[in-house]
Amino acid sequence: MRDLLACMLVAFGLVTAQVAQAQASATCHGHFPNPITDVCWGCFFPLSLGPADIWPSDRPDAQDNPAIPICLCGSPVPRIGLAFGFWEPVRMIDVTTKPFCFPNLGGISINPGLYIGNGSNKGTQQSGGSGQHNAQYQVHYYIFPLFYLLELLNDFLCFEQASFDIGYISEIDPSWNDDALAATIYPETAVFAFPLAQVACVADCVAASASIPLDALYWCSGCNGAMYPTTGNVGNSMTFEQSARLDAERLIFKLHRSGVAWGTMGTQALCGKYIMPILRKQQYRLQLINPNAMVTGQGSCSAIGTSTALPSAGKAYPVIGEDLGYLVWRKRNCCAL
Repeated sequence: MRDLLACMLVAFGLVTAQVAQAQASATCHGHFPNPITDVCWGCFFPLSLGPADIWPSDRPDAQDNPAIPICLCGSPVPRIGLAFGFWEPVRMIDVTTKPFCFPNLGGISINPGLYIGNGSNKGTQQSGGSGQHNAQYQVHYYIFPLFYLLELLNDFLCFEQASFDIGYISEIDPSWNDDALAATIYPETAVFAFPLAQVACVADCVAASASIPLDALYWCSGCNGAMYPTTGNVGNSMTFEQSARLDAERLIFKLHRSGVAWGTMGTQALCGKYIMPILRKQQYRLQLINPNAMVTGQGSCSAIGTSTALPSAGKAYPVIGEDLGYLVWRKRNCCAL
């Protein structure tokens, strides 16, 4: 028994060492975004006052601006303000096939000695005579209120005021790597797994690519796939950009569904954030910042569900490796007092 136990311990040690060595040998790519050259400053617009654009843009805006430019906030005596609407860069998201790789932190990688899901295109499943690849990604969510960190317009209270922080790491979240566990936490997953629900996503794909996504089809991520299951596993990965973008969008959906991310758009948000357990996709735009920052063109910060096959879509090449970083722009309606 002692000899058998010793052999088992040696074998376990060898496997652990091989796994650790394999993780350490995978190169993590990325860079910390330059706030001047890597940010699409035009994505701040359109700037609206009430229902009217006072600084228009060729990028579609969320369709929920207040109906009147005057607003009231505060109690017991409300104060009069102006109802502004704009887009603010507030978060960053990593999407990577390498566990504990942080592209937006400069491509640093840590090795905690844990073998937690990794690999893109891990296997191939035949369906209808054509190959469909499975993909699995890890994601990280950063608190990144850029305007506040750069001390832009400090007296403008509508900008989010917070310090830089890491808000979520998927490697330590069991539900991100397990479809069955995620379906237990969010039981509605079974409803939206039916083909009819997925067919409806075609309409969302067209709407998102042409203008803005359809909030009513909240279980859809447009051309990129379905929001359910809320995991990093993509069962039909057509391209790297599509599946990585889908996981970034699933993360935003998951955080809203969990009550971590809140609503900031519309009349309801004029005096503060509100709980939004069902994501309104119009509230967000995603800008590719790693490995190549996309800072110009209408597609530089596109809506959730936009096709990655469009000519204006961000491309990950020519960097080797599957490490992407996104800057998250969020629509903000605010009563400036």
